Amino acid sequence: MTNARRRIAGRIGTALLAAALPLAAVAQDSPALDWRQSQERLEQVSDALAAADASVRNKEDLQDATRLLRLPEITGEVRRLQFQKTLTLPLGSLTPVAEAFGIDSPLQFTERDWRTRPVVTAVLPLYTGGLIPAAQQAAAGATEQANAERDAQRQSLSVQLAQAYFGQQLAEQAVSVRRDVRDGMQRHLDDALKLEREGFATRAQRLQANVARDKAEREYQKALNDLQTLKAALSTLLRSGGEVRPTSPLFVHRAPLGDMAGFERVAQARQPQIARLRAVVAQAEQGVRVQQAKLKPTVYLFGQYDFRRRDEMITDPDWAFGIGLKYTFLSPSSRPAQISAARAQQEQAEAGLREAENQVALGVRKAWNELETARHQYALLDSSIEQSRENLRLQELAYREGQATSLDVIDARLGLGGARVERAQAAYQYDVALAQLLEISGQMDRYDEFRRRADEVIDHE
Repeated sequence: MTNARRRIAGRIGTALLAAALPLAAVAQDSPALDWRQSQERLEQVSDALAAADASVRNKEDLQDATRLLRLPEITGEVRRLQFQKTLTLPLGSLTPVAEAFGIDSPLQFTERDWRTRPVVTAVLPLYTGGLIPAAQQAAAGATEQANAERDAQRQSLSVQLAQAYFGQQLAEQAVSVRRDVRDGMQRHLDDALKLEREGFATRAQRLQANVARDKAEREYQKALNDLQTLKAALSTLLRSGGEVRPTSPLFVHRAPLGDMAGFERVAQARQPQIARLRAVVAQAEQGVRVQQAKLKPTVYLFGQYDFRRRDEMITDPDWAFGIGLKYTFLSPSSRPAQISAARAQQEQAEAGLREAENQVALGVRKAWNELETARHQYALLDSSIEQSRENLRLQELAYREGQATSLDVIDARLGLGGARVERAQAAYQYDVALAQLLEISGQMDRYDEFRRRADEVIDHE
């Protein structure tokens, strides 16, 4: 290597070292989170989960309110009023006597005054045609729906976290592989320069090595940019305000995780979207009962007490209690049509539930097949990497002895780098497919359990 070339290489090395120092400082300051810690942080900072929690509290409070519907309703009313009352009193057989004293018959009295009327009234429902239990069960269904929506939101966010968390791990693997490929290409270029000076390699071979080194550098820079993008995605998802260092590596299970039929059975019982639609069906059923209750009479107890008797009118009682019955004979709301509409809504909800059950079953099969595909690909790439390493070693030896071309070495190194990246991609696809399978089957809370049971992890090489 000439002195000029050494000076250029020294400057490049100094620049790379200067650029690496701030990155190392950032890495030290970045919080290191394993999968469980990331999931806990996501649940703490997610605005979507906060909104879902608020919706659940809203529905729980409304359900609590319906538990008191059978208690009496007590109201107080105070009226300050001015009135005028005219009474006519016929004297009957006393008319002749009254006329003797100059009193006309009938007698007429007129009173005009201000009065204060404080009255307390209590009404206790006895029979509402099923309206109260329907309202209570509908409120319970609304709470179940809100809980299912919150569970669905939590599981969906966990899948997003898996994509971002292990996506950053994949990107870091890709950076490591591309760096190794670039460094290997640089060593090959150095060998080609040396062999060219000694007359054992042609200028064309050296140029091939130079082009390959430049291409490896471009791919390395692209991998760095992709890593920065994925770091930003994970940081934004976790609201960390800076980079996050995931410490849980990519993982794979060598053996299948149970059988597909088992996941399908669990999905029908635990999938949040199915639970949500079942709650919607339950509410629609109670909606029919509410409309049917409007065709029935209501029976109630009532009581009333006057707290200012000196101001009461002649026709007003001091107190009163009794039983009442109310029935609506004619209503402009067309109660039969309302019942028909409620039944149609129930049929719509039931059809939506059946469709969701079919879609969930299909989703389980799709996620299961993707999981198995990724698992098989990972297993096959394991042997490919070992073969690629051995091929690269042999091609480098053959090149130094003049029995292989520069392109042979380049192809061997690119083949090894490609196989390593593909294996990391297969592991990432496995981890994401597992998250999707657990989400569609309503078991995303078991993701960390499966992760810890993995028999293959892909650490940075």
